[in-house]
Amino acid sequence: MPDEPLSPGAGDAAPLRAPLDAQVAERTARWLAGATDPVSPDTQLFARLIAARDVRDELALLGLPQPAWRALRERHFVHAPAHVPLSALPLVDTGERAAFVDTLRAFLLTYSSVTVDASDAHCLASIIAHACLRPDHLWRDLGLAGREEVTWMLTRFFPRLVELNVDNLRWKKFLARQRALSLGLEPGPAPGCPGCEDYGYCFPGGH
Repeated sequence: MPDEPLSPGAGDAAPLRAPLDAQVAERTARWLAGATDPVSPDTQLFARLIAARDVRDELALLGLPQPAWRALRERHFVHAPAHVPLSALPLVDTGERAAFVDTLRAFLLTYSSVTVDASDAHCLASIIAHACLRPDHLWRDLGLAGREEVTWMLTRFFPRLVELNVDNLRWKKFLARQRALSLGLEPGPAPGCPGCEDYGYCFPGGH
């Protein structure tokens, strides 16, 4: 990843070069060793997203149902080792937050790029929506190395949406805001925002 922030037009730039936690880096390498096309930017992205959860035995937090998980592996990691059986990936019970996940996923998909695989876009939309349930900055919740990597990811898969962030809002706040506006609701935090260390900065007064 370049040192400077990626511009909204940087979706085809070389992605994901920032240093990683050693365990995540090692697990990412394991997934790429079994990749169908290890130099594909999208394969590298999914390897990173999967590895970040895999090292913590948290694959369920990706939010992918069994059919989507199986298809994702078949597209990108057909030679992946069997250390992560399909049966180890249960559905995520988001409870009362399910409506947020469902509507954010659907909202993201309205901005999908025509240049990416549609099934990949569906998987990524689910992964992002579920990450917004967790209490940290979106890049940490996804297991990425910084905001610039989120910008690259969103620019590649949902470029028209990135163009709307003219105020350079933090991505989780921005996504929650745009989702609410698309539904005619008052903008507010994502479910995971109140647990973040910067909640008071993003939402002065708690809203």
